[in-house]
Amino acid sequence: MDISIRQAGPGDSDTVSSILVEAASWLIERGTPMWRADELGTDRIVNDVQDGLFFLAEAGGTAAGAIKFQLSDPVFWPDMPDNDSAYVHRLAVRRSFAGGTASATLLAWAVQRTASLGRPFLRLDCEASRAKLRTLYERLGFKHHSNRQVGPYAVARYQLAVKAVQAP
Repeated sequence: MDISIRQAGPGDSDTVSSILVEAASWLIERGTPMWRADELGTDRIVNDVQDGLFFLAEAGGTAAGAIKFQLSDPVFWPDMPDNDSAYVHRLAVRRSFAGGTASATLLAWAVQRTASLGRPFLRLDCEASRAKLRTLYERLGFKHHSNRQVGPYAVARYQLAVKAVQAP
């Protein structure tokens, strides 16, 4: 199934929230919680959606997944120079699309967008203890950059070197 990526608009806050809540609930059921439920409600993400930070993966007109794409990350990456990177957070896919290409398509889109902006790195982070997620990122070409303590979270930080895309 073809998947397209589009920027979430102001009317998409409920959709983005429902994707994140569904993914978080599934992780809780598996005994591997990642996000707190109070972080994912529409009221908590609406400003980020309105600021154009969330993007949706759609398959056949149905929202399959979401990703937050930022050009700075002073919380998890405060030591990086300006204009050096793009950052992704909150990558989530609806269970009905799990195991397909939605996650990979979202990450590939983020790599392409980072390159088109002329930024040499795409960066992300995850809880340091999440071995399976870390292995996935490494399999996708991300290299471990460093570990960092951010409040109560010990995070593993990853980066992927991207090549600039030449305009046609």
